[in-house]
Order: sequence, then C-alpha cells, then structure tokens
Amino acid sequence: MEFQKDYIEKVKQLNNNKKPKYTILTMGCQLNENDSEKLCGMLDEMGYIKTENQQEAELALFNTCCVRENAEDKLFGKLGELKKLKAEKGIIIAIGGCMMQEKHITEKIKKSYPFVDILFGTHTLHKFPEDLYKSLSEKRKLEDIIDIDGEIYEGLPIKRESNIKASVTIMNGCNNFCTYCIVPYVRGRERSREPKEIINEVQDLANKGYKEITLLGQNVNSYAYSFSTLLREINKIDGIERIRFVSPHPKDFTDDVIDAIAECDKVCKLVHLPLQSGNTKVLKEMNRKYTKEQYLNLVEKMKSKIPNLTLSTDIIVGFPGETDIEFEDTLDVVNKVKFEQVYMFIYSKRVGTPGYSMKNQVPEEIKHKRFDKLKHLVETQIEENNKKYIGTIQKVLVEGKSKNNENMLSGRTDSNKVVIFEGQENLIGKIVNLNIVSEHMWYLKGEKNGN
Repeated sequence: MEFQKDYIEKVKQLNNNKKPKYTILTMGCQLNENDSEKLCGMLDEMGYIKTENQQEAELALFNTCCVRENAEDKLFGKLGELKKLKAEKGIIIAIGGCMMQEKHITEKIKKSYPFVDILFGTHTLHKFPEDLYKSLSEKRKLEDIIDIDGEIYEGLPIKRESNIKASVTIMNGCNNFCTYCIVPYVRGRERSREPKEIINEVQDLANKGYKEITLLGQNVNSYAYSFSTLLREINKIDGIERIRFVSPHPKDFTDDVIDAIAECDKVCKLVHLPLQSGNTKVLKEMNRKYTKEQYLNLVEKMKSKIPNLTLSTDIIVGFPGETDIEFEDTLDVVNKVKFEQVYMFIYSKRVGTPGYSMKNQVPEEIKHKRFDKLKHLVETQIEENNKKYIGTIQKVLVEGKSKNNENMLSGRTDSNKVVIFEGQENLIGKIVNLNIVSEHMWYLKGEKNGN
C-alpha cells in the first residue's frame, strides 16, 4: 500500500487538486459493499468527491456481482446510458468486482463497449490508484485482472457509509464449490486475515464510536484461526455493543461456535443459516454436504443451546432436476424452522459452474410458481411471528431517520427487525428500549417510555 500511496498523490497532482466528482454503483453482497467502501476510501484520498448525479461526475465506477444474471443486464444498461456522456465530456469509466473475473463478460465489454477505460478484478482492487493514474496520464484502456488467488492486503483506506454500523472482512474466497455458485471461481480460495489485524480494526471502530460490527466472509465459520475464539475476543472490546456475522455454512457449525454465540452477550442471537434446499437429493447435487435431517438436527441443537435464537436463511427455487415433490421438502423445512427472515432466489444459470450444463433445467414458469408458493408461506409466517413482538420490550439500535417518514426514527432489534418510532435525533447511535405496539409485515412500530 506504500507503493499505492505514491499513485494516490500522483492522481491528486494530475487533477490539480480540483476535487473531481465520481459516482459508484455497487451490486451484490455485503462483501462487495465493503470493497466499495475501500474504493471510496482510495478515491477520497485521491481528492475525489462522491456524487449521486451522473451528469456532473468525471468518473463512473462500477463494483459488480455475478451471482445473478440480472446484475449483467443492469451493468450493460448503465454502460449504454454512459456512452453519450463519454462522447460529450470524456467521463472515465471503471468496472471492477466479481463479474470482471469472468472472461466472457470482459470480452463482451471490450467488444460492445470499447469506450470503457478500466477493467479490474477482485484480486487487484488495491491497485485502483495505480490503474486510474495510468489511464488518466497515458490516455489508454487498462485491464488489470489476474486469475490466481489474490493476497490479503491490510491498510487500505476506507470510507464507511455509516458511523454507527460497520462491516469487517475476516476472510476472502471459498473452498466449497457449490454447483450453482460462481463465487469460488471469481473470489478464489479461502484466505483468512490474521486475528490481530481484525481485532485492531474492530478496536479502531470502537474508538471512533461504532456500536455494531458485522464480520464478513463467504464462509465465516471456516475461518482459519478459530471463529469461536475470534467471536470471544471481539466480545471483550469496550464500546462495541453488537456483533453479527455472515455467511456461515451449516457443515462448519461446530459446537465451540454455537457455545460462543450462546455465551457472548454482544453476539446477536439472529443466526443466518443458509438452507438452499430442503431436499437431501437436491442438496447432494448442489454439493452442500449436509442432508435435510442434519440441517434440522443442527437447528434443534442451536435452539437448545442458544436462548432467544432466531434464524434467517437463503433458499434457491428451481435448481436443475428439482421436482415438485422435492420442492415440498423445502416448504416442510420452512414450516418446521419458522425463519425470522428468508432470502429467496430463483435459480439462475451461471457460466462456468457445474449447474450451468446440468440437464433437466426447470422451466421458468414452474420456477416462478414455486417461488410464489414459498413467498406466500414465508410472508404468512412473518406476519404470525411479528405478532409475538407486540407488547414486548425490545432493545433497538437507532440508526437514523426512517426512509419513508422524516418525522420518525428507525433502528433494528437484535433479531434484525426494523422498528420505527417517534424520538429525538440525539437518540441516533444509541440502543434504546422500545415497547412494540404494532406490526406491519416488514417493520414494527415502537414507543419509548410509553409515549
């Protein structure tokens, strides 16, 4: 990063300290959002100012995701919109992230959108100042993508979206190779950060007044240096009041991790436990390495050990070969577990994964019918579950004003339920006790001190 700091200064000089403006579009998961915060941090140090107005920007940056096909459509649509701006004012266009690790995508961009200036991958994000400088100074197109696994780089500047909640990456990459997933191919194999680096980052966040941190990784509970120990160490840090993590894998949920969640008072008792399918045959074809019964047994073990446990999950509908009867197993698991939140996805073919070439692809019409059936069940359960909150006192971390009502504040419970309530702005950033008075499907309404 010392080498990149030289380029940060060079870009500032090249721009004559004029503070040019940039836009950034982030697609995908929280890891991508964390990467975007690092890109924004580097741009901030280079003298750039973020704007939401594309027309006034001199740099357009995209941080892409390739988990779902609609991300590709979104990117290509945005590039089409930028063609005129490129011709009129020479806006610099840079595209990074997971999608750039897919050769067929980069080839399409070079062929169909030759006005794009910089392409960089997941393993070269830290070199963005160097790439930007070369593009600006040499007036040439730049491609900075490597296929080998990247290194863990510490000390990247970061400009966080919130001053209350922060995400902290603890590992990159994945070794699981689920047959529907492109992530191991674009993010590489698992590389874990040193515990001391993570602890130092969280301590620094605590010193700056952050209250909640989320530990990030494709598979956090396979963290190389003991995930349970990491949770316990972070739990000791004064100032941090809530600890969350995503995403774990059911096959790696060992007893020591379950015990750490139960015993650490700051670790939220909402655990994200991806299911993907409730059918053992489909799970095997997905290469998930657990059965329906093993998943349900794990849920029961966790519920018996962790007081007030709530669960969220991911489910894929319409994996190749999935029959109506096999899909019913997914509904059965949802009925039994009663998840707090369910993130539902219709299966999307990804070039380069085993699932792409599997026979018996499920017709789109059937996928959508199954999705609607699952959605109805989940929403029925959420509505029923929300009623349990009414009349209870919930600890809510106040995050700011409600997006839909400027006169209300908004925050989240330990179980990640959104709560809106009337209150003074000096409550933002604090945990307050709220009496839950009503439920409205996607949020709860609370009152403070009975008012």
